[in-house]
Amino acid sequence: MVRWRAGVVAEVRRRWRGAVELSVTVDGVATRALAYPELVGEPEPGDRVLLNVNAQLMGLGTGGYALVVALPDRLPPDPPGAGTDRDSGHVVKARYTPLQAIVRGVEEPSSPHHAAIAAADTLAGMPVVTADLHSALPAIVAGIHADRPTARIAYVMTDGGALPAWFSRTLDGLRDRLVGTVTVGQAFGGDLEAVTTHSGLLAARYALGADVAVVAQGPGNLGAGLPWAFSGVAVGEAVNAAGTLGGQAVGALRISAADARERHQGISHHSLTAYGRVALVPCDLPLPDGLDAPLAARVEAQIADLSVRHRIIRVPSDGLDAALRASPVPLSTMGRGLDADHGYFLTAAAAGRHAAALALAGQALAGQEDEQEPGGHQRDQ
Repeated sequence: MVRWRAGVVAEVRRRWRGAVELSVTVDGVATRALAYPELVGEPEPGDRVLLNVNAQLMGLGTGGYALVVALPDRLPPDPPGAGTDRDSGHVVKARYTPLQAIVRGVEEPSSPHHAAIAAADTLAGMPVVTADLHSALPAIVAGIHADRPTARIAYVMTDGGALPAWFSRTLDGLRDRLVGTVTVGQAFGGDLEAVTTHSGLLAARYALGADVAVVAQGPGNLGAGLPWAFSGVAVGEAVNAAGTLGGQAVGALRISAADARERHQGISHHSLTAYGRVALVPCDLPLPDGLDAPLAARVEAQIADLSVRHRIIRVPSDGLDAALRASPVPLSTMGRGLDADHGYFLTAAAAGRHAAALALAGQALAGQEDEQEPGGHQRDQ
């Protein structure tokens, strides 16, 4: 199950929040490796390291690093505290694996946010944007800030992809655009930790003071090519969580004209399954104008089944391309950039724009049944 290697750190290369990239010599060959200092300590040139090389040998695009498991000759100091009580938290993430981490969840009595989370039972209409892939996050943020540059956005990271939030260079680049990250389930390393998506959403609203929350898995996506065998199925569960808690769920559809796989052409089968069969409460599904004609035609043919339960929202796309091009982090999905898969990023940005309009409307428009959505977005019947 694990392919182990031992090596020696030759060079400490680039770093970002929570992670450091290394060049490690393994059997005389330079190997790209990644370490999480919070777990294993700070590697230095000359350190002997133990590596897990599974992802690297398989050539995984997202996880193609050898991962540092330990610095066996120079172990890091223990975290603060004796480790025998729950004052510093007792929530275990990556449970019962050799690198399980104990963190303090927002729900715990020792957390400064415990009282607020314990008293909360509703999101009070906060928009919640759900997305299949981590690559949608910067596009959604761009769409929100295109119209509301001061909107407070929290990211709720689920555990379908990378478990450590530190793996994401996107999060590092968006640190000035987000009020914080909440890692939920088995994911860890966010600004706040939560046990479930539900409590993670409440933490976004009441601990981080977010106007809008974005829920998506971390980098990476596990899929086996079958309708039910992909980690993004959790998008539907996120819609259910948002609706159950009184939030306004906004689904960022996964749309593409560039993916070579037929099942991802137009609206991906991931979105059709997650929103069409897993999500049991209605949500808004924004579609931007300005999609290329062949893609738009295919999407229109596919959207009918989703419109039985959900609300299809037509969103103007003016200004969204400029907002996407001004993103502080590179836009890339499955190795394709903005121009190569424009419809994917434009649709994610449209979801952000719609969420911004909902947040701006707030309680003032609650209960109004108008054929025209806030911000000029048209609702399909």
